[in-house]
Amino acid sequence: MLEIRFHGRGGQGAVIASEILATAAFMEGKYVSSFPYFGVERRGAPVTAFTRIDSRPIRVKTQIYSPDHVIVLDHSLVNAVNVIAGMKRDGLILINTVKNPEDFLFDIKTVATVNASEIALKHSLGSHSAPIVNTSILGAYAAASGVVSLESVKKAIGEVVSRMVDENIASAEEAYKSVKVMKR
Repeated sequence: MLEIRFHGRGGQGAVIASEILATAAFMEGKYVSSFPYFGVERRGAPVTAFTRIDSRPIRVKTQIYSPDHVIVLDHSLVNAVNVIAGMKRDGLILINTVKNPEDFLFDIKTVATVNASEIALKHSLGSHSAPIVNTSILGAYAAASGVVSLESVKKAIGEVVSRMVDENIASAEEAYKSVKVMKR
């Protein structure tokens, strides 16, 4: 079973990103589970969401404590929260940042970065102070991980997102091409 943990801030779309990823994997014939965890429920507060993907039915209903992959929608959380807590060393971490993967000293096999905020703003997703990066980060995740295809992500965006579907798909496509990946 592949376990993915999302770290974001309220309003960035971490919960919807988790749902879109689960929908994309489901479209590819996999079993999925997706759910959020809220602390303080307010815009800008840290939010965690979880997705499980497997070839067999998923019966586990707990939070993910030892993720295979971590997706960070807000780079400031890297210093504010232990985003790699419990993470498997042979995993993948994807961070929305202007930095390169080499700038992060995580003891994780694969580090990937993408400027999802810039891509989201380019496609009018959110505001300058609060870009909505969920679809761009998923395009980057599809490229960096190979867990789901970009085509499935685009179809899932069409299923889950109710507004600005074309802009969200374009954001995912651009991030797919822009992600930087470093394997150790």
